[in-house]
Amino acid sequence: MLFDFFPSRTLTIYLAKTFFLRIFAVLIMLVAILQMLDLLTESADILAYPGNSEAQLWTYVTLRVPQLIARFLPYSVLLATIITLATLNQNSEVIAMKSAGMSAHQILAPLLITAAVIAGLSFTFNERIVTRSTATLKAWSAADYGPVPTESAVRSNVYLNDGGDILYAAVVSGSGDNIVMSGVTYYQRDERGMITRELRSEDAHYANPGWRLKSPTLFDVQTADTRSLGEDLLIARGLTPRQVEISSVDPDSQPLPQLSASIASLRDANRPTAELEGKWWHKISGPLSAVLMPLLGAVAGFGLARSGQLFVRAVIGMALGFAYFVVDNAALAMGSFGGYPPFLAAWLPFFLFLLVGETVLIRTEE
Repeated sequence: MLFDFFPSRTLTIYLAKTFFLRIFAVLIMLVAILQMLDLLTESADILAYPGNSEAQLWTYVTLRVPQLIARFLPYSVLLATIITLATLNQNSEVIAMKSAGMSAHQILAPLLITAAVIAGLSFTFNERIVTRSTATLKAWSAADYGPVPTESAVRSNVYLNDGGDILYAAVVSGSGDNIVMSGVTYYQRDERGMITRELRSEDAHYANPGWRLKSPTLFDVQTADTRSLGEDLLIARGLTPRQVEISSVDPDSQPLPQLSASIASLRDANRPTAELEGKWWHKISGPLSAVLMPLLGAVAGFGLARSGQLFVRAVIGMALGFAYFVVDNAALAMGSFGGYPPFLAAWLPFFLFLLVGETVLIRTEE
């Protein structure tokens, strides 16, 4: 029988609906609290820009909330798992289901299916919304919360080498020959690597070849003299738009197809790609971690509620879930430094805790 693994249709819908509503409630609670704390931290910087008001605060909220949802959705699934199973256990519903001949895996099946749906929605949400809001928010923050960038392919805090000199741009927007840099600083250095002059400009455009600074201001380090040149200046003649594009890859701001193209371009230029490849795989394994949470938190739903160990079981389930997130972040960091291959860094924690969860469930309940 193909569907013997699941309980009855009525019970499956009941468990899935209860679980989904609690995920949604916990997520709203977490995002609301964290957004208020984050807004208290950033509101002073946002309102410091001349002309900004309450409208800009709401703009910040709309850009920040998708990031918070993406980051804390797996935590919400974990907490919802513990709340749901602990409540079922305390109300003797788990005992009733096991008395009817259901195994622990059959009780968890509706929760796992719901978590899989949540993982799919999370992946789509991250690819379609979170990447765009992250790119815009980073560029807006780099512009000190001035006018919100509306161009495509917005990148922030870009550093480029022009021989011994360094070109910095707070915001880079556009692509190809239409790339525009804003908040530009050009550091000219001597043969010892010491900065001798700084050229600052509001923006720079590609002049093919080189980049044209608009009415730059010159600061001479030796004389501490600052003066406006009063006319445009051409710099970095050897720097091409393609070099700008591949030097400012932000994996959090790019969906999978675009990130794949960026990795291929960097690989063709013989540049390291291990960190980006790890982030590529983690864009899949990250949302899929929601499927692990019912398994890791399942220990809270079994055992006798009257034994006095329900709280201890809930703490153990929470500890297993949070241990996964710690190991996941550590593995991703190790992959960025070259300690693990990118694929292993992204997937090892998932499969490790899948085995841990299954082992705990089988040894204690099956």
